[in-house]
Amino acid sequence: MTKLPLDQIIQGDCVDLMNALPESSVDLVFADPPYNLQLGGDLNRPDNSVVNGVTEEWDRFDTMDAYDLFTHDWLNAARRALKPNGAIWVIGSYHNIFRVGGILQDQGFWIRNDVIWRKTNPMPNFRGTRFTNAHETLIWATKTEDAKPTFNYDAMKMMNDGVQMRSDWTLPICTGHERIKKSDGTKAHPTQKPESLLHRVILSTTNPGDVIVDPFFGSGTTGAVAKKLGRHFIGYEREEEYIIHARRRIEKIQAGSGEAIKVTPSKRAAPRIPFGTLIERGMLAPGDTLYSPDGRISARVRADGSIAVSDAAGSIHKMGAHVQKAPACNGWTFWHFRQNSGTNSLVPIDLLRAKIRETMPAAIA
Repeated sequence: MTKLPLDQIIQGDCVDLMNALPESSVDLVFADPPYNLQLGGDLNRPDNSVVNGVTEEWDRFDTMDAYDLFTHDWLNAARRALKPNGAIWVIGSYHNIFRVGGILQDQGFWIRNDVIWRKTNPMPNFRGTRFTNAHETLIWATKTEDAKPTFNYDAMKMMNDGVQMRSDWTLPICTGHERIKKSDGTKAHPTQKPESLLHRVILSTTNPGDVIVDPFFGSGTTGAVAKKLGRHFIGYEREEEYIIHARRRIEKIQAGSGEAIKVTPSKRAAPRIPFGTLIERGMLAPGDTLYSPDGRISARVRADGSIAVSDAAGSIHKMGAHVQKAPACNGWTFWHFRQNSGTNSLVPIDLLRAKIRETMPAAIA
């Protein structure tokens, strides 16, 4: 089996290089492709100074058909390299993201989310001919509809002060000390993305040790953040000057490891524990009493892992819904037990499930 070129930046065409990877070998692709801006002429500020926009040759395509063919080829190569439960992120502006999204769907990718990156400090529209372009769009997709990609939901919720992370992200553009500069003080790359943006992408949809491919590596933001978070990267880039800047940048970074890169585990990713396991392990016994959170409703534990209320018997979930006359119920959080007999303190049975999970090997959990 071909060995992956981990934590390397390789010069060349990303389509050929991705096609050289073993099939179904990488966990994530983050792509910041050329936007095909098609800018005409110089753009000046009100003081007549020239705006340093994207004028590089790599962002120019003769026709939309040529851009579509280019997009089809690199997406097809990325799809081949991704694991069955891998995922892809693509970022773009109104110039290209709708065409990229359509081709992505045509190839069978399944879109999980589109995320709006709202820029806190966007470049103004100096000509005054349209609204200030204050956002870019990211598409998060998987190879198939039934794929099970990594999604660290609880970690992102924790990062957002305990509130569910939304699909609109308000972050500044890359400026100040983070901006990579040439020796003459000008930008080393015209479309360098902020590390805060890649931090969210990588933290939310990969795990430590995962392999991330960036086919348009540029100034190396993907590699820089991946190294900080304990992930591996593979970067492809055609322009030698960008590679030099990216290597220097990444070499200065201390690789993340150990406790520093751990995140709040997702409940959905936790191993399933049947209620009956608590009885098998002696944490609860047949005949023990369970209570609603306010202690007004009670149920008896039965030997087979079911529970019985006054007029029915069934699973902890069905009986929780039954006594509340609700369509559904999470029995793990609804039903409580007395941790110490003779006291009024009620504790959710989910605490017992958590104790079992703590004892499970890391490879299983």
